[in-house]
Amino acid sequence: MAADNTIKLHYDVPNDDFTRAGEASSDLKGKLKQMGISPDAIRKVSIALYEGEINMVIHANGGYIDAEISENGLKLVLCDTGPGINDIVQATQAGFSTALEQTRMLGFGAGMGLPNMLQNTDDMIIDSIVGVGTTITMFIKM
Repeated sequence: MAADNTIKLHYDVPNDDFTRAGEASSDLKGKLKQMGISPDAIRKVSIALYEGEINMVIHANGGYIDAEISENGLKLVLCDTGPGINDIVQATQAGFSTALEQTRMLGFGAGMGLPNMLQNTDDMIIDSIVGVGTTITMFIKM
C-alpha cells in the first residue's frame, strides 16, 4: 500500500451501551480481512480495539476512535472526555479495576483491558488528564 493510499476510518463509541461496544473492532476486522491482512495482525487489532471500546463504555462516557491504515501498519487513536486515569502505571497492571459492581456483574471490569491492549500492540501511548479525559494511541504492524 503506497503512502498516498492511507485509509482513514472514524467510529463513535456510545456511552454506557454494552450492546454496541465492539462495533468498531468488528467493522475494522472485516475491512482488514478484505484487504488480506494476516490473521495474526487482525487478531491483535481486534483484541486491542475491543478492549479499548469496552473501557470507553465502562469508564469514559464513550468517545471516538480514529483508525489509519497505511503501509506502515495501523494507527488507532481512542479519545474520550471521561474522568481520566489517576495512576497510569497502576491501571496497566493485570487485575486492577475501578469498574462498578454492576459492571462486573455483567462480566466486564476484570482489570484486563489496558494489559490486553499493551500485549496486543507494537506500541501504545496513554495520555490522560484527570477531569479532562484520555487519549490512547496504539500502533500495530501489519
